[in-house]
Amino acid sequence: MTTTASVEKDGGPLRGVRVLEVASLAPGPFAGVMLADMGADIVRIDRLESVGAQSGASLLGRGRRSIAADLKHPDAAEVMLRLVERADILIEGFRPGVMERLGLSPDVCLARNPALVYGRMTGFGQEGPWAHAAGHDINYIAIAGALGMIGRRDQPPTPPLNLVGDFGGGGMLLAFGLLCGLLEARASGRGQVVDAAMVDGSALLMLPFFGTRPRDAGGLERSERGTNMLDSGAPFYDAYETADGKWVSVGAIEPQFYAELLRGLELDPASLPPQMDADRWPQTKARFASIFRTRTRDQWCAVFEATDACFAPVLELDEVARHPHNAARSLLVEVAGVPQPAPAPRLSVSPGSIRRPPPSAGEHTDEVLVEWGGLEPFEIQALRAAGAIG
Repeated sequence: MTTTASVEKDGGPLRGVRVLEVASLAPGPFAGVMLADMGADIVRIDRLESVGAQSGASLLGRGRRSIAADLKHPDAAEVMLRLVERADILIEGFRPGVMERLGLSPDVCLARNPALVYGRMTGFGQEGPWAHAAGHDINYIAIAGALGMIGRRDQPPTPPLNLVGDFGGGGMLLAFGLLCGLLEARASGRGQVVDAAMVDGSALLMLPFFGTRPRDAGGLERSERGTNMLDSGAPFYDAYETADGKWVSVGAIEPQFYAELLRGLELDPASLPPQMDADRWPQTKARFASIFRTRTRDQWCAVFEATDACFAPVLELDEVARHPHNAARSLLVEVAGVPQPAPAPRLSVSPGSIRRPPPSAGEHTDEVLVEWGGLEPFEIQALRAAGAIG
């Protein structure tokens, strides 16, 4: 079950931090969610044409307010700069050069606010031969070396949703960089540009697999995907189908955990090749697979969940909240009737919270322009009449 969370307006370690987010896709908004969950006051700048659309539906919009503006309009760009003067952080996710053409380059913004942390989220980075190329998560993780090592033996590389490039190597990397810049600005008064590229972040996530690549660090001793310990090559680190067509996962790497796995499978270790005999892993895996298909997923849960076999059921999204461990930790919370992951990580003194549900585009235009920009109602009316804001 999910826990119903109240919408909080204050609290969290980033309370008082003001963030301007120019609306973009996936990684930039995810960085914004991480900051908003921890108390930052985030205002998203949506496009005028987004007003009235279902822009508030994505959970990547939670925790912020929205204003709608045409940043190509000179009056709107000037309003944006007035908001920049009051902001601590700016997030943008355009290709290199777009913000410059809008008159909102780092140089212009830092001239208005020298302590601003200017976050730039791109796929390939701000310079290099591919900096201006179009791309998506699959392309970024491909040239970072991640995609080529994900998948089963003798099968094509398997895209891992868009978790590695967009969210882990993108949004989380950006959020980390923004907070590093904020610490510097608080200490020295100097703002800076954070160049967060999904290629860079994806390569960083592959750190253990470069260099000497020792297996005990999770490395890859063999260059062929699907043949190593952690990429589905090992029988003790894989997912297996059960009698009811569902799946279970095992990760029994250490010898004592492997022994627990064999006990649960009712296998005599003497009847199997040595655990680390990689050349005979396919033989052991076939034997494990045939045994796992003899019982349902829940029956295997009854066998293994009280052991140290490093076992877990593979849950569908609609099952996550009902798992006893997830329920006990309130892994999912319900906000405005929508179940969603709770803020993480969990802080003991100043925990994060979900401040508000995702906004509709332009929902808070007047409110923010008065509060942040110091505009008078007649000024807002004139901007709206000119088509600069929605």
